[in-house]
Amino acid sequence: MSVPLTLLGLLDREPSHGYDLKRDYDAYFGRGKPLPYGQVYATLSRLARDGKVVISEIGPGAGPDRKRYIITDLGATEVDHWLTEPVEPEPHLQTVLFAKVVLALMLDRPADEYLDTQRSAHLQRMRELTEIKRTGGLVDALLADHGLYHLEADLRWIEMTGARLDALRKAVRP
Repeated sequence: MSVPLTLLGLLDREPSHGYDLKRDYDAYFGRGKPLPYGQVYATLSRLARDGKVVISEIGPGAGPDRKRYIITDLGATEVDHWLTEPVEPEPHLQTVLFAKVVLALMLDRPADEYLDTQRSAHLQRMRELTEIKRTGGLVDALLADHGLYHLEADLRWIEMTGARLDALRKAVRP
């Protein structure tokens, strides 16, 4: 997730204070990992330094003065470019899951037990995401679907790898 570009995109909707940007970021993009306030304000400072946002007004707040940020033409152009370029597909050719299975086989450890444990962890996370999907709104449901589809692909890989452990053992242990 590109925090600077996401904050710029939120500012492209409407000028906002840092607090409001954090709230919106967390509501739409920060599920389970809220953005720290320090990161919001450090990012906004860099965006201002780079000419992508300007501060339109400074008003008193309950704490420090509240700055209202507005996206510049340069910032809006960057958001437009970012939104139109495709995300790099990630083939996941070097995953922790794969490394653990191969190392378990190389070290003559029970890779099948590791796969069983990983399967259980995936199924538990799928139950959690299914509950989020059932009880949440549309944004939650779409995010949960994204996670569920990735977990389903991992489970297919776990099953296929489990069926091929003997062959993989021979391939990685000369």
